[in-house]
Amino acid sequence: MNVCVLGLGEVGLPSAKYILEKNMKVFGYDINESAAERAKRLGIEATTDWKKIPFSQIYIICVYAGLKNDSPDFSSIYDAGRKVIEKQRETSTSEKCLVSIESTIIPGLCRKLYEEIFKWQVHLVHVPHRFWSGDPVRHGVRQRRVIGAIDGVSMRKGWAFYKDLLKIPLHKVSSIEIAEMSKISEQTFRYIQIAFAEELKMVCNELGMNFDELRTACNTKWNIEIPEAREGIGGHCLPKDSKYFTSLTSSARLVQSAMQVDDVYKKIIHKLK
Repeated sequence: MNVCVLGLGEVGLPSAKYILEKNMKVFGYDINESAAERAKRLGIEATTDWKKIPFSQIYIICVYAGLKNDSPDFSSIYDAGRKVIEKQRETSTSEKCLVSIESTIIPGLCRKLYEEIFKWQVHLVHVPHRFWSGDPVRHGVRQRRVIGAIDGVSMRKGWAFYKDLLKIPLHKVSSIEIAEMSKISEQTFRYIQIAFAEELKMVCNELGMNFDELRTACNTKWNIEIPEAREGIGGHCLPKDSKYFTSLTSSARLVQSAMQVDDVYKKIIHKLK
């Protein structure tokens, strides 16, 4: 069985390495030469030349989807999808490949890709990645994941690959849209948690209280876990994924307020430096 991982960044590279350790034939593709070289050093057959990638039974899309003018930009996902279907059409086999999208996206994108790009010629699942480089042992590739599928056959194919072959625990949902929504909901919830911690710290500073002591006291309650308030909400994922969430509706007032809190907090932190 050939497995191809498209996108060899923070998510794709550990995934490719994990699959390789399961004694499967893994090919890696990335447009970035340094990313391909990193993968090669781990024993993965990686390249920046899509023509060198052979037909694979399974394609895992881990490319980074970002923002353009502060709006969701999924051009990299579409490009990856076009490459996969191009490879599918090149082969003489009638076997449909399995495509798994692990990149963070918004509800409706998988179905749109399935109809407009894949033209119903692949099996399609969405298994949003859950990977934290800060603790790759406990929070690495092999942790419980959500899986949604475009249809029943795709679900069986995806389940067999992730659960049976890769031994990754799965939580099955009724539609691929639920799987899409789950990831940005998780990320947005975390964003709000941190924004509350930032607001609480600003209130404590105004009242002359010790935020760290207060936080520790609150966290002794079994269902309370106030995170740290550090330098503001940064990184590639939380701000971007929360904007994916707010792009869906004008009703996301709590999230928009959290973003305003983070902006104020960052300005205060910047002034104190």
